[in-house]
Amino acid sequence: MLSHPRTLHRLAVASYLGLMALLLAWLTWLSPPPRELISLALVVLIGPLLLPLRGLLHARRYTMAWSTMLILVYFVHGAASAATPGLNRWLGLLEVVLVTVYFVTAIVYIRATGSKAHGRRKRGAGETPAPTKDRDN
Repeated sequence: MLSHPRTLHRLAVASYLGLMALLLAWLTWLSPPPRELISLALVVLIGPLLLPLRGLLHARRYTMAWSTMLILVYFVHGAASAATPGLNRWLGLLEVVLVTVYFVTAIVYIRATGSKAHGRRKRGAGETPAPTKDRDN
């Protein structure tokens, strides 16, 4: 049932919003940076996630496509955090899981909702026509 586009969209949005909630909790409550850097960290880490949010909530394929490239930055952030000791290791691993779930479900959603015009060629399209004999000779 995971191949149903509505289920894929809901799972992608849930993981995306989960990532936003995780980062918000991480930066303000669970393991905040120094007090002077909290607002900067929020703008740098949460701000870019707000850019595609409207398109994701409206299930726009183009927005989901380019947001998969944006989300890779958070994969790197999570992997780097997972390499540190303590609470940040577990928060980083959770970030990697949420990013991976979003990435996979978004890609599968894009493929599942692809237009039929792009997926199928008309019969004969792309084939070169057979050479015709020159009647003048």
